Amino acid sequence: MLGSTHGTFTTDLRARVVACGEAPPVVVHGVAVAPGDLDVSGRPLHASVPDLDRFFRPGSVAVVGASDTEGRPNTGITRQLLAWAERVGARLVPVHPTRTSVFGIDCVPSVGALAEPVDLAVLLVADPLPVIEELAETKVKFAVAFASGFAETGEAGAAAQERLAAAVRRSGLRLLGPNTNLNAFERFRDDLEGPAVALITQSGHQGRPVFTLQELGVRLSHWAPTGNEADLETADFLSYFAGRPEVGAIACYVEGLKDGRSFLLAADRAARQGVPVVAVKVGRTETGARTAASHTGKLTGADRVVDAAMRQYGVIRVDGLDQLQDTSALLARARRPLADGVVVYSISGGTGAHFADLATAAGLELPTLHQAKQDELHQWIPEYLNVANPVDNGGHPVGDWRGRKIIDAILADPSVGVLICPITGPFPPMSDKLAQDLVDAAEATDKLVCVVWGSPVGTEEAYRTTLLGSSRVATFRTFSNCIGAVKAYLDHHRFTAAYRSPFDEAPRTPSPSLRKAQALLRPGRRLSEHAAKQLLRAYGIRVPREQLVTSAAAAVRAAGLVGYPVVMKASGTQLAHKTELGLVKVGLTSASQVRDTYRELTDIARFEGIDLDGVLVCQMVGRGVEMVVGVTHDELFGPTVTVGLGGVLVEVLNDTAVRVPPFGEREARSMLAELRGRALLDGVRGAPPADVDALVEVVLRVQRMALELDGDLAELDVNPLMVLPRGQGAVALDALAVCR
Repeated sequence: MLGSTHGTFTTDLRARVVACGEAPPVVVHGVAVAPGDLDVSGRPLHASVPDLDRFFRPGSVAVVGASDTEGRPNTGITRQLLAWAERVGARLVPVHPTRTSVFGIDCVPSVGALAEPVDLAVLLVADPLPVIEELAETKVKFAVAFASGFAETGEAGAAAQERLAAAVRRSGLRLLGPNTNLNAFERFRDDLEGPAVALITQSGHQGRPVFTLQELGVRLSHWAPTGNEADLETADFLSYFAGRPEVGAIACYVEGLKDGRSFLLAADRAARQGVPVVAVKVGRTETGARTAASHTGKLTGADRVVDAAMRQYGVIRVDGLDQLQDTSALLARARRPLADGVVVYSISGGTGAHFADLATAAGLELPTLHQAKQDELHQWIPEYLNVANPVDNGGHPVGDWRGRKIIDAILADPSVGVLICPITGPFPPMSDKLAQDLVDAAEATDKLVCVVWGSPVGTEEAYRTTLLGSSRVATFRTFSNCIGAVKAYLDHHRFTAAYRSPFDEAPRTPSPSLRKAQALLRPGRRLSEHAAKQLLRAYGIRVPREQLVTSAAAAVRAAGLVGYPVVMKASGTQLAHKTELGLVKVGLTSASQVRDTYRELTDIARFEGIDLDGVLVCQMVGRGVEMVVGVTHDELFGPTVTVGLGGVLVEVLNDTAVRVPPFGEREARSMLAELRGRALLDGVRGAPPADVDALVEVVLRVQRMALELDGDLAELDVNPLMVLPRGQGAVALDALAVCR
């Protein structure tokens, strides 16, 4: 688990980097990683891609615990594995201590008695640990353990799973499971063509809807049921599928992530390859997270961080299995868009208006067709009908030669990349003709044609044969699924066209700031405001002029040096919220005020039982936009960076955006774009625009700090960060830091 080992590993590695000037080779997932392939915190920068060819297409399979006794569960599994082995051209070897043969095939008594190495061992035993230890003596590449009773059952099961995982690491083989199933050995249709969907699930039943897409003509290439992920995990299959030439999209049902970093590296590999990843991730609510943990025994992760991390790497997150079906099928089969514009074409003005409202609200671009194009459409559509977009044909042109002319004319418009035709219900023969025209037009264009077949029956010939029989038309049953899938399709291609892997830009060597920062850290303790600001200063983040004083006379001298007016604050490691205790005074303009304020602050602290390291005399900074920038440590992903509206607004509105380092300037700016209060930075009610460039620079410097001090810094809260008018910078007025 990332949360349990990551900090120690990176701290030790960083110490070696600082002491020696370079990092030694590191073993990650059994692979030696060169220093240049590690970031500044000692984590790998590229996905580990297991060679799973022999898992999915083995030459030989050993079935440990094979049976042909009717009525026993192992018999049904053995029978299915026999059929699968025949389909993939594998030789099956039954393994059983007391049987001489199973289904007429000679048995061997143990895995140690195997005459030659096999590619895959399927373990039909209640306790796979002894068998794994036996397999360590062979050269088996892969094993599958179906047994349950591991991490999904609680602490004792988690301990048993760790013993199993340790045995797997010692053996050198790769294990699928435990608590998995037979989904990897299903019968996949081989009569379907085109790019395929590859499926990864942590619950076999939840993958059934996507698997059934084959019955609608959508090709499936693989199914990886990862179970408890004692060894092979979602990220491994994601990395592998991203490099398969037949895979057009990857559909995932994820309950928990074993290692957040591995998942992001795998998603990065998919983004580099341009392969879309669509995922249902359980755990949006406390109840969902708790249930997922009991099912798979893995961390579900803070959902807000999971959501942000997925978006950073282009993973398309959907909520329902129907959305997973529709979106992955569309992304697998559709060609790259030629334009972003969407045209809604219908036989009813009401249908078109309804769909256009929903599509526009979802963020799809519905361009107004040029007047010349509208004039062209009015050759076949009555003048009184709207053809600007949505296009309403009024019904009658659908039934004759005009229907195809209209569709072709729309698709010929260079601003149009997608045509969507909602058919709310069957009305033969017109709907039959419309469906056929759409299919024929789709075959003649490189643009995406989508149809929403709204009939709840689904047995109509136009739907079952015409629409589903086409590999070029994307057919949906609901408005919302169509809109969501089309938006995901356009967003994905925009994302991959501009994608630059953040791992390519991640710092690999420590900055000069690291030595300064490490001298300021106090393991296991909270830093005072003064010390936290020194930490910021070490990373080039501007703080006010200030002095820490321990007497009233020194406070007066400091005020003269800092320059009136000044702010005075109590400073100590116990202080998190000073304002509520009256330990902050602003706008002091004279020596007498400073002297009196020093005594007042120390008296309050003494009365409250708070130990101070002194009183800060600070420069008074001009007005700007108060922001917050912070660092926290996520159990799955490690350090995360947050930016949002600061001051009291962060607690009242919680208007923040979060990202997982590493990330670059473009991602930092996208964080600001997510904020509901983003307009404040542009200037409202006569206020000047804020220095957004300076704010972005602070976010990037805090990110560098988070990466370099990962393992040492548990929390950082810069609040408020005063972002001054454009060209004047940003100043950290207060800061809180907690060391690990």
